[in-house]
Amino acid sequence: MSAVNGVMMQYFHWYTDKGDDLWKRVGADAGKLAELGVTSLWLPPAYKATRGIDDVGYGVYDLFDLGEFDQKGSVRTKYGTRDEYLEALSKLKEVGIRVYADVVFNHRMGADETESVQAYRVDMNDRTQVAGEPETLDAWTRFTFPGRKGAHSDMVWSAEHFTAFDANTDQGPAIFLMAQKSFSENVDSENGNFDFLMGADVDTDHPKVRDELKHWGHWYLETTGVDGFRFDAVKHVDAEYFLAWLHELRVETSRDLFAVGEYWSYDVEALHHFIETTKGQISLFDAPLHLNFHLASKGGQDYDLRTIFDNSLVQQQPALAVTLVDNHDSQPLQSLESVVEPWFKPLAYALILLRRDGYPCIFFADFYGAHYTDKGPDGQDHEVWMDSHQFLIERYLDARHRWAYGEQFDYFEDASCIGWTRTGDDEHPGGMAVVISNGEGGVRHMEVRQGKRRYVDITGHIDAAVETDEAGWGDFPCPPGSVSVWVPAE
Repeated sequence: MSAVNGVMMQYFHWYTDKGDDLWKRVGADAGKLAELGVTSLWLPPAYKATRGIDDVGYGVYDLFDLGEFDQKGSVRTKYGTRDEYLEALSKLKEVGIRVYADVVFNHRMGADETESVQAYRVDMNDRTQVAGEPETLDAWTRFTFPGRKGAHSDMVWSAEHFTAFDANTDQGPAIFLMAQKSFSENVDSENGNFDFLMGADVDTDHPKVRDELKHWGHWYLETTGVDGFRFDAVKHVDAEYFLAWLHELRVETSRDLFAVGEYWSYDVEALHHFIETTKGQISLFDAPLHLNFHLASKGGQDYDLRTIFDNSLVQQQPALAVTLVDNHDSQPLQSLESVVEPWFKPLAYALILLRRDGYPCIFFADFYGAHYTDKGPDGQDHEVWMDSHQFLIERYLDARHRWAYGEQFDYFEDASCIGWTRTGDDEHPGGMAVVISNGEGGVRHMEVRQGKRRYVDITGHIDAAVETDEAGWGDFPCPPGSVSVWVPAE
């Protein structure tokens, strides 16, 4: 069986414009993406969110409304209608691109009615600290979905189906824990217990909730035919729930569904714990590697490139690491902003696309570029331009699918200039050499194991070819603060 160097693309960013008609765009783009070597797409939440056409999709209102019903001010979602979504999925399937749907189980927002509930005030900075006496409050916890009128599911969500909720009080924003309820223990330990994130916190221990989410999973797979899931905010939900939900769907549909979770923590041990709890059935985005890229881009030539993979998931559990450079949460003006500076993006993408380990994910805004305006932490409007790195990413994709095979040898002796080689295999001969520098540039003496051969830099940064000796060794250069990718000249 031929090796497949899979590549995922996150086909949206936080500021994707509703006027882009994303579902139509992705359908039109399917053929080109397949030709470039993109093998899977992570698409944004396709269901109705609380701000309707202005919501990215994470303020979840109705999982069953894929742009079919007049709810939250529109029939369509930010990205289009249900029919446009299903047509886009069909076009992606035709060209062999797998689709991963974004799934948010943690919370619901935009309830249709309030309910009078008994709840305890919780310390926002230490969720283990709960007030001694409950308060009576009106909570936005009743979801009747009047626009859907029971289609696809007749369940009405109410206070019993949630663990906690947030509210604006006379003392400001507050979190309340429902009486007779408790936070899940198997979650991230930030803030004492990070079960609660926002809105109305879904109680995944409630039997009716578990039945409903299982029903939704079957309905969604039957309706869309997606190939897997990206689980949002997994550090806020009991990890064992994801394992149980995914296992049931895999068994009952006899499908090998892919799953990746967003556990946004820079503590690799927290990621290991989640992987252990979920028995290695769910991959994770490599947030610690993203942090290394961010720090390297800020540190310039003072950053030691030999440590670029230290304490990352791809270094320690490569089979379960989805590697990334940036995403919709880390991009400028977002709450988790941790930008990888533009000069380092080509180096970072070489580090995820041209190496053996990890399942690389390309970010839409890095590929196509982005321009938007939003308020920053100072409360003022800021205009942001994100550069397109499509030219080099396309060349990396070509190199990944033609030459990034076989053994890998690292040459990480110099703090400001590192390199590696791939030796190729029987089906993909020729090998490849990559050199990156964050300083004055340099030359790495490296072995490709292809005997005497000429190599050229497909980035166009260096014109002169490199010729290896009879033993397959050559001196491969790289310009200052840049990257060179050397492939067979023929």
